[in-house]
Amino acid sequence: MSVTAYAPASTGNVSLGFDILGLALKPIDGSLLGDRVTVVQEQESFSLTNAGRFAHKLPTDATQNIVYDCFLGFKDALADLGIDVRPVEMVLEKNLPIGSGLGSSASSIVAALAALNGFYGNPLNQEQLLRLMGKLEGQISGSIHYDNVAPCYLGGLQLMVESDEQISLSLPVFDDWYWVICYSGASVSTAAARDILPKEYDRATTINFGRQLAVFVDALHRKDKVLAAQMMQDVIAEPYRKSLLQNFDAGRAFAQEQGALAFGISGSGPTVFAAVESLDAAEEIKQWLVDNYIQNEDGFAHVCQVDGQGTQVSEDV
Repeated sequence: MSVTAYAPASTGNVSLGFDILGLALKPIDGSLLGDRVTVVQEQESFSLTNAGRFAHKLPTDATQNIVYDCFLGFKDALADLGIDVRPVEMVLEKNLPIGSGLGSSASSIVAALAALNGFYGNPLNQEQLLRLMGKLEGQISGSIHYDNVAPCYLGGLQLMVESDEQISLSLPVFDDWYWVICYSGASVSTAAARDILPKEYDRATTINFGRQLAVFVDALHRKDKVLAAQMMQDVIAEPYRKSLLQNFDAGRAFAQEQGALAFGISGSGPTVFAAVESLDAAEEIKQWLVDNYIQNEDGFAHVCQVDGQGTQVSEDV
C-alpha cells in the first residue's frame, strides 16, 4: 500500500496578520498549487525521487531535502510511542517554487508528514502532527511559526493561538472573494526578508497592528466585507519589503483601479496577491500581473479561492 498526501499553497500574513494569519488557496481552474508526497513502500535504505515543475531546484542529495528531515522527525516521534519506523521509498512532486512566499517549504513538510502518518496507520493525532510540522518548518526559517503549516494542513483561514492546548483557530471567510496570486519567478528567502525589517517598532505602529487585526477578526464574524477589506493593510512588513519587488506599487494601483479590495505581499514575497469580489476584475488583474510582474519562465499567476479542505490524503492499495 502506498499513501499520497497533497498539501495546498498558502499565503502567510494576509497583509494585516504578520506571523499570526495564514490562508490556504486553490486555483479555480482545478490545477494543483501545492506539493504532493507519496510514501511508496518500506525498504532497506531511505530513497527519495523528485518530480514536478520545480524538481530541478531541489538538492540532488536526498539527505539534504526537507522531506528526509521529515522522515527522521517522524521516526523519532514514533520511537517515543514505541513504534519502529523502517526506511521508506518516497516521491516528492514539487509544484511550488522555493522562496516564493506561497508556503513552499510548509507544503513539502505537511505533505511528507501527512503521508508518513497515513502510511503507518495515523499514530499521531492532528495536534501532534501539526506541532511536528511547525518544528520542521522552524528548521527552514530559523524559528517555529505556523502561519503556513496550519492553513496548509487544516485549510481555510487560520489565526495562530500557539498555546499549550491549541495551535490555531479557524476563522470565517468570504467564499465569494477571489484571490489573485502572482509569483514573479524571483526568489526571496524568509530569512532575508526578515532581515530587512526593523528590529523594533514604535508604539503607534504596534497599536495600529493590533487594532487592524482585532477589527478584521470581528468583521469576519459579523460578515462585514467592507470593514474587513479596509483593515487589510500591512504596517509591519510591506513598507520595507516592497522595495525588493519590481512593479509592486504599479500592480497595486492597477488592482485598485479594477476594484480590488486589497493588494499585498504573500508571506515574505515575491508573490503578490489581490483580493477581489468580481471574477472579471480578477482575470484583468491576473493578466496585468502576467504582463508586468512576472520576470522569467518560472513565474505564474492564478485566480484562486480559499481552500477549505487543506491537506488531502489518499491510499493506493
